[in-house]
Amino acid sequence: MQDNGTIFALDIGTRSVVGLIVQQQNEKYEIKDLLAIEHSERAMVDGQIHDVLSVAKVISTIKEQLEEKHGPLEKVCVAAAGRALKTERAKVSVDIKRKPIMQKQDIIHLELSAVQQAQINLATKYAEEKSHHYYCVGYSVMHYHLDGEDIGNLIDQQGDEASVEIIATFLPKIVVESLLSALHRSGLEMEALTLEPIAAINVLIPTSMRRLNVALVDIGAGTSDIAITDEGTVVAYGMVPVAGDEITEAISDEYLLDFPLAEKAKRELYTQDFITVSDILGFDTDVSKEDVIKQIDTAIDRLASSICDEILRLNKKPPKAVMLVGGGSLTPDLPKRVAQKLELPENRVAIRGIDAIQNLELADHVHKGPELVTPIGIAIAANQSPVQYVTAYVNDKPVRLFDIKQLTVGDCLLAAGIKMNKLYGKPGMAIMVKLNNRDYTLPGNHGEPPTLLKNGEVCTLDSVVKNGDQLFVEKGRDGSSAQVQIRELLDEQPIKTVQINESKYDIKGTIWRNGEKTTTETVLQDHDKITYQFPETIDELLRSLKLEKLLQSIKPFTIEINSKAHKLIKFNGQIIKNGLVVNLQASFSNGDKIVINAPDNITLQELADDQNLNLEMNVPVFFKGEKVELSKKQIEIVRNGIILESNDLVYNGDSLQLIEKNADSFIFQDLFRFIDFSIPTTGIRGFKLIKNGEEVTFHEQIAAGDQLDIVF
Repeated sequence: MQDNGTIFALDIGTRSVVGLIVQQQNEKYEIKDLLAIEHSERAMVDGQIHDVLSVAKVISTIKEQLEEKHGPLEKVCVAAAGRALKTERAKVSVDIKRKPIMQKQDIIHLELSAVQQAQINLATKYAEEKSHHYYCVGYSVMHYHLDGEDIGNLIDQQGDEASVEIIATFLPKIVVESLLSALHRSGLEMEALTLEPIAAINVLIPTSMRRLNVALVDIGAGTSDIAITDEGTVVAYGMVPVAGDEITEAISDEYLLDFPLAEKAKRELYTQDFITVSDILGFDTDVSKEDVIKQIDTAIDRLASSICDEILRLNKKPPKAVMLVGGGSLTPDLPKRVAQKLELPENRVAIRGIDAIQNLELADHVHKGPELVTPIGIAIAANQSPVQYVTAYVNDKPVRLFDIKQLTVGDCLLAAGIKMNKLYGKPGMAIMVKLNNRDYTLPGNHGEPPTLLKNGEVCTLDSVVKNGDQLFVEKGRDGSSAQVQIRELLDEQPIKTVQINESKYDIKGTIWRNGEKTTTETVLQDHDKITYQFPETIDELLRSLKLEKLLQSIKPFTIEINSKAHKLIKFNGQIIKNGLVVNLQASFSNGDKIVINAPDNITLQELADDQNLNLEMNVPVFFKGEKVELSKKQIEIVRNGIILESNDLVYNGDSLQLIEKNADSFIFQDLFRFIDFSIPTTGIRGFKLIKNGEEVTFHEQIAAGDQLDIVF
């Protein structure tokens, strides 16, 4: 409100900006002047300023023209609309036992405290969206309580506890900041900020009427804002990005009109049965209202459907009645279609103009219409329920807060998105560990308090903040965690002594941290589980002593013959503990004597005998009465390409190839490979080969036991 009692309000819409001068006289409001100027370009989209310079230019023009009649205008009341509305409820109580009778300022303070609580709730609920980047742009009281009971008004009431429950609406900071930027460029200071549906509902639906389930729809150019009342309060807010421009664009497309002429034609449809349109080709055409409605039927239906769908989403059922305000409410046939889609009687959906606002007087040159409900509501709401902001700076970034009595540094930090419980340095983590199922706790160091400065001087969280104060905050340093090595928790390590192959070994336990082997020098972490244990089996014992060679020497004797594994159990090594044969999984005790016997090397012949392989075919015969052993290979054993002889060694893990030979019967001629025989060179005329007393040839087959001879 200006110093002379004049209220200057602006309704910055998608299509135009409306400036309003209101004078309050007692409980009545007089509209002294009104000026509306359309944007020269699409500077606003769905209630969001997209071109600050262009919008500021329009605001400046309105301000200058109104100042010529009404004197300097420095402060202005405005409203905002946007896509990302967030609605949050909150309740705050205050102890009033030892306080004087509650006055209006006490109640306002209580209400705004509830709004701040809603802001905290919002930041918690939408933490991933950085919801501290939202401004509260309006709120409505749902209930007052005195000592737990509903009460209509808290003024002059006494009791033990007073509380208020509110529903607050928030907008993204970008919506508010762009609005503030446009005002600043126009030389204006924002006196109060509200939301368009709140402004309209305050003047059209008084508190006494809010027990009825009524929907109020403010249809502008780019957005249709919705507020719903029930049970004595405003229960929901919403918005759809479909409004009057949809109808204008439909007329423009159908009749080839540029946008301003299409907008003019749309407005004439409300008051005239026939209109004249001039298309872009220069032709004038007279068309009836009915024909235009028929041609833009789809757009009208889409607007009605969008509004009704959002009402049903917010209210879960059709309301008892619907009030339409704003320039877009003059869309032909719109009330009828809304009634049909909500299944309401036609007389339950109506366009409401400023004549429905109580205690309002208009200057003669100010026309009445539904498009003025919101601008007037903005002005009156600013006087009745002002929502003012204080600007402070946190680490050089501006934050705006409600001008509540005794705003503190803590309030500013909250508005900046800084959580109080994270300002103080965390105490060093207490190291809590388990050592063989026994709990140990080692406390860390304390955290440090935050650094807080107000205008360069040290302050506290409850220090009072005024407009323009510069705040600096730096999180306190976290305390350091305890630095403890495992060896600091251990007593002298116990030892077991065993004898392995005549050598004595001292065995210390193995240390495990969270299932992984570690050393006594390891620094502990919180919740570590430390176990200290000896090897349990001979296998674990040998591994812990790094006696892998002994383990290798007693592993099962296995070879491959033609890629097939063969385990030679009789050739395995042995483990003897205290004189008894055991296996690798046997346990051991302090003082045990353990002997590891590695297997002897085996020959190919021993392998063949174990596997029942006949390396050779042997036939015993007699030559001149003496026994002669004839032999021939039946099987060849090859290792790495080399044929092995029967006395060659075979090793654990060898891969062998077995090749079977074709072993034919022996003939007389084969005998000479196994005897030392020389044929006389003189005194003979010839010789005979004798087998079993009969003369034969060199190719005569011979068998076991045959008597062979050569007679000269």
